[in-house]
Amino acid sequence: MSLSPLLRGAALLAFGALASCNAAPEPPSAATGSEPPMYRSLAAAGARVDSAAARDMISLYRRNSGVGALTLDENLQRVAEAQARDMAQSGDLAARGELGDRLAGAGVQTPAAVENVSAGYRTLAEAFSGWRDSAPHNARMLDRRVKRMGIASAYAPGAKYKVYWALVLAD
Repeated sequence: MSLSPLLRGAALLAFGALASCNAAPEPPSAATGSEPPMYRSLAAAGARVDSAAARDMISLYRRNSGVGALTLDENLQRVAEAQARDMAQSGDLAARGELGDRLAGAGVQTPAAVENVSAGYRTLAEAFSGWRDSAPHNARMLDRRVKRMGIASAYAPGAKYKVYWALVLAD
C-alpha cells in the first residue's frame, strides 16, 4: 500500500513526536533562565529589567520601522533607575520632575531627549506593548533623533501599580 505525500508527512511528524517523548528535556541555559527575559515577572523584590534584552527588543522594533538601533548608555541608565525608584517610592509617575532637569543634574548634556514612564506592567513585554500601543509613547520610542537609551523598573509591593517603568532615550 502506498501513502500519499501528505499522509506520509503526517506519519513522519507523529513518529517524531512519539520518539521525542522518551528524550530527556534540555535544561534551561544558565544565561537565559527558564523563560525569555521579556516575559520574566518584575513584580518581586530585587527584580531588575534586563536592559540588553530591552535594547534588543526596542532596537528591532525601530529597525522594522525604518529607524536606527539604540545603544545602552550608563548615564541614561542611572537617570532611568532613579526615576523608576522614585516613582515606586512615591506612587507618582512624575516623582522626579522634568527630564531635562534630571539629565542636567546627572551631568548629561544632550540636545534631544525623550522619556516613557509607566506603571502596572509586570513584564518587559507588557511595558513595550503598552508603549507601542500608545501614540505618544510610540512616537518617543521611534524618535529618529535618539541613539542611546537607559531603562529601569522598580517594584513597590505596597504601591497601587506595583511595578514602575522609566525609559530614557537621547541623541
